[in-house]
Amino acid sequence: VQLQASGGGLVQAGGSLRLSCAASGSISRINAVGWFRQPPGTLRELVAGISGGGSIRYADSVKGRFTIPRDNAKNEVYLQMNSLRPEDTAVYYCNVGPSYGLGSWGQGTLVTVSS
Repeated sequence: VQLQASGGGLVQAGGSLRLSCAASGSISRINAVGWFRQPPGTLRELVAGISGGGSIRYADSVKGRFTIPRDNAKNEVYLQMNSLRPEDTAVYYCNVGPSYGLGSWGQGTLVTVSS
């Protein structure tokens, strides 16, 4: 499966962005679908993910602000980001595979939150 991420950009603190990840094939039976981010000079971290069983997990830093809706019919997964903070600035990547961090990666989309 190839992934195409989009939707990044520059936004002021408190604003919202919606990232999209379009897959070239079906993701309905993929075990794990997730969004990761990598701030400058740090490691890539899981921001939000959906397991094959449908359970959803969020990083503590984004709980209550981010959601991860998906549209299996369109083979797309999204990251809805609200109440953005400067510390959310990072390159965001979508990922699908047998578990989080394995499988296919999108090319990354930059999100910059200004204070």
